[in-house]
Amino acid sequence: MKIITWNVNGIRSVFKAGFKDWLANENPDILCLQEIKISSGELTQEFTEIDGYHSYFNSASRRGYAGVAIYSKIKPLEVEKELKIPRFDSEGRCLKLTFENFSLFNFYIPNGARDKSDMEYKLDVYKELFSLLKKYSKRETLLCGDFNIAHNELDLYYPKQNENNTMFTPEERKQIDLLEKIGYIDSFRKIYPEKKAYTWWPYAFGARERDIGWRIDYIFISQKLENSLESAFTQRETPGSDHGPYGITLDIKMDFGEPPTYPKKKTQEALFGQN
Repeated sequence: MKIITWNVNGIRSVFKAGFKDWLANENPDILCLQEIKISSGELTQEFTEIDGYHSYFNSASRRGYAGVAIYSKIKPLEVEKELKIPRFDSEGRCLKLTFENFSLFNFYIPNGARDKSDMEYKLDVYKELFSLLKKYSKRETLLCGDFNIAHNELDLYYPKQNENNTMFTPEERKQIDLLEKIGYIDSFRKIYPEKKAYTWWPYAFGARERDIGWRIDYIFISQKLENSLESAFTQRETPGSDHGPYGITLDIKMDFGEPPTYPKKKTQEALFGQN
């Protein structure tokens, strides 16, 4: 099974940059997207109907902000959008899908703001999540998404210069320590204990071309899935966002059932004839 997470920084922008071709080429079984920046009323068939995939969206109440989505070949038994964290829920920052053999969370954790004005909110979200996620750590569970924290010095290009900056403060890094303490495994570090690879690059100074980035996008797996983990990969070259996709493969057998197919859109020529 192949699972990919990607902060797209606007779902419309990645669709314009060739998202459907990328999806067909990568062919993941589950794709988790964050920061889709689209309201529920703007979700046309272009976004919701992709052959082979069931689609699920959780848009923010504020237009053009946050939001998450999942495309899955496997139809879940249950879909949940709220974690009973009022502001977090109103910003569309989570989707939870329950399958027969495992549960999957797609998170877009708050950044905290460069001036740290939202840091209390960010840390409160982690605190609330730990009480929930601890209940799932003994089961087959995946936590996917943008966690907005670089855990260790290996996880960003300039660690010393960013020790007091948002996404790398000691208090933020401690949240990943706590996540691991309650039973979740950083899939990338499990495969690559010493490798430097990033998932987000600032737009300025040619950072992406020079690979001056941060690893803030993760797929954490519970210990029950540890022996199923086969591979992990990042994609710096994929266009459309300031983040790159991050993915893993797991040795999990699933009954995918009949994949959804959708009627082709009728063109103006088909409707009215050729001029």
